[in-house]
Amino acid sequence: MGKDNFLKSLLSDKVNMTPNGFATDQLSAEEFAERSELFFDSILDISSSSISGVAGYGWFEEEGKTEFATCRAFLTETFSDKREGYWFNWREMFETTVLDRDFFEKYYKEMEDRIHYCEGQRYLVYNNAFFDNMITDGASMLGFPDWSKSGIFDFLVDIANMDLHKPYWKIPELFTEYCKTRNILIPDFKERFLCMAYYKGIDTLRWHASIDDECSCDSIVKSISELKDRIYAL
Repeated sequence: MGKDNFLKSLLSDKVNMTPNGFATDQLSAEEFAERSELFFDSILDISSSSISGVAGYGWFEEEGKTEFATCRAFLTETFSDKREGYWFNWREMFETTVLDRDFFEKYYKEMEDRIHYCEGQRYLVYNNAFFDNMITDGASMLGFPDWSKSGIFDFLVDIANMDLHKPYWKIPELFTEYCKTRNILIPDFKERFLCMAYYKGIDTLRWHASIDDECSCDSIVKSISELKDRIYAL
């Protein structure tokens, strides 16, 4: 069974993998706020998928397998510089790009200190919830066409991805209100969200540094730096 068929076997009929419409990046902040419940409903629909037959943590390999036994192994190994492929010896970037060693190490530690909150939080995640990857009809439909980064870990990564892309849209703030109105209790929400947000933040930061995108790096650094105060104020 290939990955697409494997994912289809997990997802409920509520999740649209072949949507028609336009990228949600075209929405304004006000238009998103008006439709935010649709986004949060859809993320929770994904996370409610049954994964009883899937073990471990991490991104899906081609046949729907994950590589890591624990969340800690998954998150820390993500930043190993000995993994073969694009990120082999990536720490050389501290000397050759705008990636700042002290900043990276600070927020890697912030992530690492919170991993225990996410241990045991196993959900199907889209892990690609940037607004140019989600498709809407502008009304009642939201779809997710690109599952190349999907896997098993804390579903709050999908909310964190949205916030990383559009921090000025106040997405965790809106999500907190959404949960309150529906009596949805997410244990250790703030620490779990920060763990996932720091993981995605520093991972995305090193990507943009690797392609010399200094403007995006500056924006990500600002977002990461301000995040804890925002979340602890909720």
